[in-house]
Amino acid sequence: QVKSCHLSASLLGEDSEISQEQLYELLKYAALGKCHNAAQPSWCRIYHQSHLAGVVVVVLHEMSQLHFYRFYLQFKHLRRMFRHRFTLAPSANFPVSLYGEGTNLKPQNTSQGLTSTSSECITKSSDLQCDPIIQRYGEKKQGLTSYTLTLEEQKKNDYPIEGSPGCKGYVSTECDQQRTDSSPLFGLDCEMCLTAKGNEVTRVSLVDARGQCLLNELVKPESTVVNYRTRFSGITRKMLLPVKTRLSDIQTRLKKMLPHDAVLVGHSLNSDLQALEMIHPSVIDTSLLFARSEGRRFKLKFLAKAVLGKEIQCEQKLGHDPTEDARAALELAQFFIEQGPTKVAELNLEMLLTAEKLAEVSQNKAVLQPQGCGFQEQLNEPPPLSKPCFLDCLQVTGHKPLLLGRQGLDSSGLCQSNLSTSNKQILQRALEDVPLSKFSIIQFSLGPEYLASHLHAGLQEKVRSKLTDMLTIYAGPFEENFCMKSVKKEFGRCGPIQSLTVVTETFQPYVCIQYEVLEAAQLSVECLHGAEVAGSCIKVQRPVTAAMLDCNVLIKELELDAENEGVIYVAGLKKSLTETDLQEEFSQLKDLETLFLPKDLQSGKHRNCCFLKFQKTQSALDALEAINGWTMKGSKLRSRNALAPGHLWRWIWQMNHSNEKQGKHIFYEKMEQLSDSEQDLRKKVKKLDQNIRKLYRSLQNNTLCVVLFPGVN
Repeated sequence: QVKSCHLSASLLGEDSEISQEQLYELLKYAALGKCHNAAQPSWCRIYHQSHLAGVVVVVLHEMSQLHFYRFYLQFKHLRRMFRHRFTLAPSANFPVSLYGEGTNLKPQNTSQGLTSTSSECITKSSDLQCDPIIQRYGEKKQGLTSYTLTLEEQKKNDYPIEGSPGCKGYVSTECDQQRTDSSPLFGLDCEMCLTAKGNEVTRVSLVDARGQCLLNELVKPESTVVNYRTRFSGITRKMLLPVKTRLSDIQTRLKKMLPHDAVLVGHSLNSDLQALEMIHPSVIDTSLLFARSEGRRFKLKFLAKAVLGKEIQCEQKLGHDPTEDARAALELAQFFIEQGPTKVAELNLEMLLTAEKLAEVSQNKAVLQPQGCGFQEQLNEPPPLSKPCFLDCLQVTGHKPLLLGRQGLDSSGLCQSNLSTSNKQILQRALEDVPLSKFSIIQFSLGPEYLASHLHAGLQEKVRSKLTDMLTIYAGPFEENFCMKSVKKEFGRCGPIQSLTVVTETFQPYVCIQYEVLEAAQLSVECLHGAEVAGSCIKVQRPVTAAMLDCNVLIKELELDAENEGVIYVAGLKKSLTETDLQEEFSQLKDLETLFLPKDLQSGKHRNCCFLKFQKTQSALDALEAINGWTMKGSKLRSRNALAPGHLWRWIWQMNHSNEKQGKHIFYEKMEQLSDSEQDLRKKVKKLDQNIRKLYRSLQNNTLCVVLFPGVN
């Protein structure tokens, strides 16, 4: 949340999960901005970043989405103050990914037992004169024109040159060489396949200086494909079958898109320009920019990780992503220009590469090593240097980040632990120190006694059980030989049904229906209670259990949740309708912003419901009135206010479809202990919520505040 609303982030449904990299993008741009060459996040926008007073990250140590929804009513202030909420993709060690591994952080002030740390610069090497980067560019920072390749360098590295014998028929971008230090940078990358003619382009990506993708296009080769090189290109025969775009179309588009003084950036960019059959005078080649001795070159994947702290070209993905590679090359060039040769040389990339290779060899040979006798120790090598992390990136602002917490911020000893310090003391220090800092990380914790694995398992079972009860309704009584098909059809108009069974323990038959979404269950209670279904006037109710006594309160609070503001749920859709069909049908609704059509996460098939998000709350209310009773393609629609944000819908589905065969008996012995602990836990969470409110209210206007539930994994 940004006080005064400078953040725009509207992800609905399946897109409401973000990765660490996306969170990193947000924090980096908020902290650094355009003046330090940081790009707008790819998944949201911060308007008027230069007006931001600061960035505050609150980390709730080892708490997860499970805790948030188990204690949803206790987190009253948190859910009302923060309008944007996303599921964070799991990771092995989230704090390390944010703070970096082995970052050189030293205690700055440990009064009252608190740990407050600030990032220090990496120690300079005593002698950088022998570094190839310093030998080539000198020690002083220079403008981008100093790093563009000269004509001789282009010839030497096989770049297409105007008038060269091998460039007959090549197309010029018609850009001139009147570049300046303020000329715009563009990242370019291509994927190629092998054809009868040689290397031909199959995909082209172009990004601007902010990292925004301007072009990402598949291209059909002119000649017969001999090898698609799918492992590296990610291109398959099936992907290219419907493609009509040819190389000449791409050449024309690039000529139109590039201004006269454009500087193209790429990694071994000569290969891309050769495949594009294009000539461009102003280029920065990152494989040459980060110079090595004896003509050797660093790989883009290594540079992205060592310099930017980014993982690209992951083995889990099929082939390289040219947009990702283009953006990585662009950011490497921007880093080099912004930081200067000395800063880059201090990274000691050769040492990092050696350490990385040793680590790989050590990992491969670990099985053969006697315990306690590491490969690195045998070779008597120094430990690998730390890679630049997020906090190091903040050095360029001249402001030192503030870290407050009572737990070690990572397993590598980033912050010293002092478990005697309370959340109250941390809050007090935060209220004093955060206004003086441009970037702050505040870590609260419930305490180690509440983090035991069996307590976590018990909480998970309780949440799963309560969600199941909220998704379940009982309807009846029906006649002895009632028509099940009619019942299923009528209740199916409220939303997707997961299971429907007949209850035989009663004098007259009842049915038990479990829905896939909360809105469907609530809609059936509201619409069908007292209605005539299958020839019987029926009652519709939820299960009556101790956990469900506050169900109505919870439903009301979910409706009022800031995440659901302006969002409505529509059921009774025909499954044959596509998203395009629905966009057309609902186009008459005023201020419609987003439409989300849920899919079964296993089969990929559309459900018979959708969510509509409106720009204004009143427009959503008007749409509710208009849609109820609306007939679409012969099907009568039902609608109500949304209860579950997109990320919660996905989470509910995962909980319902995981561990379905797992019995409840394994938790039985622990439930009594959990009940006692949970009473204390509720009080702790409520106090934690109050601490967040106090901290948030103390922040200056235009402060970006992010609250993280990183979990244990």
